[in-house]
Amino acid sequence: QAPPRESGGGSVQAGGSLTLSCSASGYPTKWAYCHGWFHQRQGSEREEIADIDNAQNPTYANSVRGRFTITKDYVRDMVYLKMTDLKVEDTAMYFCAARRCRERTYIRWGQGTQVNVSA
Repeated sequence: QAPPRESGGGSVQAGGSLTLSCSASGYPTKWAYCHGWFHQRQGSEREEIADIDNAQNPTYANSVRGRFTITKDYVRDMVYLKMTDLKVEDTAMYFCAARRCRERTYIRWGQGTQVNVSA
């Protein structure tokens, strides 16, 4: 199994948009695995902000609902997080994680990609 690998982080002004990508390849039974996005602000605990199940049903944290969209491409084995109307408080390290769809605990984690939002 290959761990998730995030990319697409960078700097953006408040109100702007950014899309993060997560490589979700390496799972022989990829349909049995689901993925989520987490962020960790400086000095804070890691928080789940989005998840997508094997029926492609998304779940969002209240802080990002309506602004962020999680999608999964089963052909390319990619998971995306489209972020719009970015706010300064969205500044954080963003992580992609995988879990068995039948379980809630995430078992594979990427190394993270930094997102900086400036006022």
